[in-house]
Amino acid sequence: MRTLIKNAHILTMNPDLDEYEQGWIILEGKLISELGAGEYSDLAKPVDSVIDAGGDLVMPGMINTHCHMSMTMFRGLGEDVDDRLFRYILPLEREAVSPEVVRVGAQLAALEMLLGGVTATADMYYFEQEVGRVLDVAGMRGVVGQSLADFNPPDHKNFDEGFALVDALHDEFRDHDRIIASIAPHAPYSTGPVIMERVAQYASDNPDVRIQMHLAEMKSEMAWCAENHNCRPVELADRAGLLQPGAIMAHCLELEPDEIELLSERGITVAHNARSNAKAGRGIAPVEAMREKGLAVGLATDGPMSGNTLDIFAQMAPASMFAKLLGGSRGCLPAREVVKMATLEAAKVLGLDEKIGSLEVGKCADLIRVSKQAPHMTPIYDIYAALVFSANASDICDVMINGEWVVRDRSTLTLEQSKVLSDGAQVADQFGQIIRDIDIASTH
Repeated sequence: MRTLIKNAHILTMNPDLDEYEQGWIILEGKLISELGAGEYSDLAKPVDSVIDAGGDLVMPGMINTHCHMSMTMFRGLGEDVDDRLFRYILPLEREAVSPEVVRVGAQLAALEMLLGGVTATADMYYFEQEVGRVLDVAGMRGVVGQSLADFNPPDHKNFDEGFALVDALHDEFRDHDRIIASIAPHAPYSTGPVIMERVAQYASDNPDVRIQMHLAEMKSEMAWCAENHNCRPVELADRAGLLQPGAIMAHCLELEPDEIELLSERGITVAHNARSNAKAGRGIAPVEAMREKGLAVGLATDGPMSGNTLDIFAQMAPASMFAKLLGGSRGCLPAREVVKMATLEAAKVLGLDEKIGSLEVGKCADLIRVSKQAPHMTPIYDIYAALVFSANASDICDVMINGEWVVRDRSTLTLEQSKVLSDGAQVADQFGQIIRDIDIASTH
């Protein structure tokens, strides 16, 4: 089956950043087989179907390098409560988070991401097999990480049980085309060096299992590490052997220059959560310093409890603006670099840049069509600036993953939107009752 997409403004995001303001793409099965500028005219190779993009932008799908999908059910909860983690989140997770809740929350997240042009994500949470199954049904790509923590999480009472869940996740998705198993120690302070060493050994023994972890995220983490181990989190993780090539470290706010150098030497990749970091008042990550040292840094939303939206478009402008604030110049982290961080560089973070992240011959057909017709997209002098500072999720018309359409004309084809929303509302009602019970108990 050969499909021609014609009359498209093509942003390849390849290493040379080739752009065809009037171009075409040929898709065969899961792959991109040809693309070019002008009109397709090879009569010796007829096509089976033709799609006219109407001059809209066709580009690689967005990639979310760090998420907690099922925490859609916590979105907007206790926004103005300083102790919401201990007052609401942890009690709710212990009492109410089940495989069913994780499935419903992940469906809601997948729906939101698909409609926003996100084709791949790295996720870490509990009952992560459910998340992998949801991503599979949705047609998305995912690096799915079973979280491990010592604060009595809902799916394991000890670390032996947690590692058994990692085994089960790995077994289920071992040969999957789009879903990759991952092991996700929550953070240094919630696992400790002994468990981090065990995670490092597990990853060494199972090289197809990626590592994901929150690292150097906040002041309290720095204080815990100094008090208990007389070092900083990056050093502690390195001592444990956790800084293995391809490991995804989320946040990385509290870094010194020598730590950035070390992360680069170890082949670490970074998930940058600009909006979530700012909303928590935690600071600005040294993104340009990390990228200058060769670290792949991809954009991320964090969980919807922290960043509220799973829309990568909503992350791009903050990422650029905060870098400009940190550097004191409009020239810091220019728009085209931000778009790289949402596509090809994000694919590198997930270890998938040989397959996705750019529109190139031989790569998987993961692409999105972005409308250029809205008032906020007119005029366009610089397509990268338009994407970073003007575009939004509602501009997404169509989404293709692995050669299959998953969104057409702003409607999802793999998820039933009305049912996903209805299921989410039911779980939210259950959560609401538990929250009311917590509030009542806290007043006595």
